[in-house]
Amino acid sequence: MFRKKKAMLLVIAVLLISIIGIVAIGSATHIYNSGWTSNEYASQKMWLLIGIGAMFIFSFIDYEMICKFHLLIYILNLILLIAVIIIGKNDSNSVTRWISIGPIGIQPSEFAKIFSIISLSSIINVKYEKINRIPTLLFILVTSLIPVILIMKEPSLSASIVILLITFIILFVGCIDYKYILKTVLYCLPVMLFLFWDTLREDHLIVNKFLKDYQIDRITSLIKADQFSQNFYQTKQSMFAIGSGQIWGKGLYNGTINRLNYLPESHNDFIFSVISEEFGFVGCLVVLGLLFFIIMTCIDTAKHSSSFLGKLLASGIAGMFAFQTAINVGVVTGILPNTGMPLPFVSYGGSSMLVNMIAIGIIINLNRISNKSLFSPKRR
Repeated sequence: MFRKKKAMLLVIAVLLISIIGIVAIGSATHIYNSGWTSNEYASQKMWLLIGIGAMFIFSFIDYEMICKFHLLIYILNLILLIAVIIIGKNDSNSVTRWISIGPIGIQPSEFAKIFSIISLSSIINVKYEKINRIPTLLFILVTSLIPVILIMKEPSLSASIVILLITFIILFVGCIDYKYILKTVLYCLPVMLFLFWDTLREDHLIVNKFLKDYQIDRITSLIKADQFSQNFYQTKQSMFAIGSGQIWGKGLYNGTINRLNYLPESHNDFIFSVISEEFGFVGCLVVLGLLFFIIMTCIDTAKHSSSFLGKLLASGIAGMFAFQTAINVGVVTGILPNTGMPLPFVSYGGSSMLVNMIAIGIIINLNRISNKSLFSPKRR
C-alpha cells in the first residue's frame, strides 16, 4: 500500500511541475499581450496530454516484457539517430536534431536516453554473472558508445554527456568491480586536464577534432568571462534575471528581462531563469523541490525493487532526471558552459515531455510491486 501511495504522490508531483512549466512557457512566449496563443504554449499542453496517456500505458505494461525487446529497441534507436544525420531538419542554430514523421517533428536524441536505459539495463541483467569480464565490459561499452557517437554527429554534446553518465550509473548499480571504477578515474583525470588545457589554447591540438567551434567558444567564454562574447551574454542575462527575482519574484508576466526578450531560448533552455525572475527564490525552491522528490522517488524505487532489472531501470531513470536537472540549472546560473539541455517536465519540447512521461510510467510500474521479495537476489 505504501508503494502505491508513493506512486500517487509521484504522479501529483509530475503534473504540478508540468503545469508550472506550461505557465512559464506561456510567459516566455508572451501570450498575455500578444492577443493569440503561441504555438509553443499550445503544443506543450497537447504533449502533456499525450505524455499522460503514455505514462498510463507504460505503468501497466510489464516492464520485463518491454525489456525482452531490448534488441529491437536498440536497433530502433540507431535507425532514428542515423535518420537524423541523413534526412534531419536544421533548427534555428543550423544544428540537425529533428526528423519529421508526418506533421510531427521528433528529436531522436531525447528518445535515445530512455532507449539506452532499457537496452543497457537488459544487457547487464542478462550478462550479470559475466559483468566483470573484459569481453563483456567491452561489449557493453561499445554498444553504449555507438548512440553517443551518432548524437555527437548532430551535434548534441549535452545529450551525449547525459547518456554517458547514465551508462556509468547503470554499470555501477550493475555491480561492476571497484577496480575498474578506480582505473577509469585514474586514466580519465589526466586526459580531462589535458583537454581542458587544449581548449584554452588558441591553436588547438585535438579538442577541435570532436568539438565544434561554437562549443569550444561556449567553454572558453565562461572561463574567461568574455563580456563581448554572445555565449557569455546569454549567461549574463540569465543570471541578471535570476538575481532580479529576489525572494518572491516580480510576479507572473512581470519579468522585465523576459518581457524585453533579453533571455535567449527563454521557453526552452532558459525556462528556469523565467521562473526565477517571476517567482523568485521561493519559485525556484518549489521547482527544484518537486524535481528532487521525483528523483528521490526513482532512487527509492530502485532501492526497493523486487528484481535486479527493475533496480537497473529505476537507477538509470533517476540518473537521467538528476543529470538533466543539474546541467540545465548549472548552465542558467553560470556554473557550466552554455549548452542546450531541457529542464525535465518544465522546458518546452514534445519529445522531452513524452520521454519523461514514459520514464515515469516505468517507475509507477515498478512501484506496483509492494515490497522487495525475501528471495530476490542480493547484488551489491
